[in-house]
Amino acid sequence: MKYYLIILLTLFTVNTFAQQDTTKVYKKRVLETTEVEFLLSYYSQDGDNAAVSGGIGTEELTDITPTFVVSYPLNDNDVLTADVGISAYSSASTSNIDPFDGSGEADPFQASSGASASDSWVGGTFSYTHSSDDRNGIWSGKVSVSSEYDYFSIGAGGSYTKLFNEKNTEVGVHANVYLDTWKLLYPIELRPFQEGGDGIENPLFINNDITDYSPIFTEFDSKTRNTYLIGFTFSQILSKNLQGSLSLDFVSQEGLLSTPFHRINFSDIEDSFIENFQLADDIEKLPDTRFKIAIGGRLNYFVNEIISIRTYYRYYNDDWGIDSHTASLEIPIKITDKFTLYPSYRYYTQTEADYFAPYNEHLSTDEFYTSDYDLSEFNANQYGFGISYTDIFTKAHVWKYGIKNIDLRFHTYDRSNGLTAWIISGGIKFVMQ
Repeated sequence: MKYYLIILLTLFTVNTFAQQDTTKVYKKRVLETTEVEFLLSYYSQDGDNAAVSGGIGTEELTDITPTFVVSYPLNDNDVLTADVGISAYSSASTSNIDPFDGSGEADPFQASSGASASDSWVGGTFSYTHSSDDRNGIWSGKVSVSSEYDYFSIGAGGSYTKLFNEKNTEVGVHANVYLDTWKLLYPIELRPFQEGGDGIENPLFINNDITDYSPIFTEFDSKTRNTYLIGFTFSQILSKNLQGSLSLDFVSQEGLLSTPFHRINFSDIEDSFIENFQLADDIEKLPDTRFKIAIGGRLNYFVNEIISIRTYYRYYNDDWGIDSHTASLEIPIKITDKFTLYPSYRYYTQTEADYFAPYNEHLSTDEFYTSDYDLSEFNANQYGFGISYTDIFTKAHVWKYGIKNIDLRFHTYDRSNGLTAWIISGGIKFVMQ
């Protein structure tokens, strides 16, 4: 009897472990191993409506931006990501914050060679993402920090995404806050009129025989700008070939929303010049609040194994009087199992802000004013082309890292108000092995 009891106990134990093993669910890691991505872009633009010189003058600018993105899996469910970059630019426009510090004659259509001709931006975003065991819920949180010569910014945000209906439906909500602090950098000719300055007795005016220059400039009281954003997303797989998504974003801003070194010239005040440069009558003045809303939608159609069609539309409105429409089309073409081409087109149009007027057309009696052509009425066309290499098995290597993806893209941009630009960008993603 004892022998049979041992056998029964053994069979029961084996059966119990067997049942536990058969009911165990395999859980795939959100991120299998550390990924490192290096991104680089070069941007160039030109135009004749610089806000720094009152709505006229060169807008020539070049910018190079290297960025590193590192994603590190903490365990099966959690991932840490660091996105750190530097933007080094050279700007003919901002060089004319002080157009008199160069070796040549001051002119809004010529860059000054002074200290403000170039600078850099440094920033980083650090995020944490947690996925539920069934992969139907995703939480994330992030903090960011950035600094440039005239401002410092910190930010925080989070999001939650829920998948259901066998992962055919996805809804999400996200929120962010950014707290910025300006360094109040005014045009050089207005600085003598700051509190404690020597006004028209400044050598800048005495040396150039300027005796009747009398701007209505007053300094800003605030140095801070706060931005709050909340957004909602909805995505649905409509068929095996069609997927659609909707987005809704609300943005509220408060504080110093004007740019301190954007000049304004009034039509009812006599002009004052030093060399070929018109001195500012005042600086840009805009309301200290702004509310924005944007509604967008995407529709992606999988034609076959070679061609897909990606479409996007967005409507934007704010309480400064701007309405805009954005529409874009991208057609990925898979030419091999690893290489894909990306021709694209984007159209944009907007109305002008209530407070915009071109160079020298504002009145000194206006409450708010800007000659920044980013707030003017215009439409724009953008054409692009890209090529991507993808190898999910990472057969190619650089040292200990397998190459997962290489991407290279080029875009040109043309505005109806004369601004033209182009950008070339690329990236390479490595997987630690």
